[in-house]
Amino acid sequence: MTINEYQLLAMRTKNPELSREQILINSAMGLCGEAGEFIDSIKKWYAHGHELDREHLIKELGDVAWYLAEAAEALDITLEEVLEKNIDKLRKRYPEGFSEEGSKNRKDGDD
Repeated sequence: MTINEYQLLAMRTKNPELSREQILINSAMGLCGEAGEFIDSIKKWYAHGHELDREHLIKELGDVAWYLAEAAEALDITLEEVLEKNIDKLRKRYPEGFSEEGSKNRKDGDD
């Protein structure tokens, strides 16, 4: 499955009653909520002595992907375009790959 096929399939389950604005707000809240569930699972492993629940983490990443697809949909962009734009940004920021120096000395407007 391609990332754009995923987006099309995932969006079959979005709420058709929501306006574009409501979809964008829902996706922002959903991304935050799912990121919170992901980090909570990591916290339990890291600081509370739980076993790392890999399957749960994978499911939470899937939920993050769903809300990412919904946000892209609300912005009239494909997930492929989102990922391409991110790679373009990373190539500009770190032309030779990650460096601590590049991370510390980012230019103004370097989102």
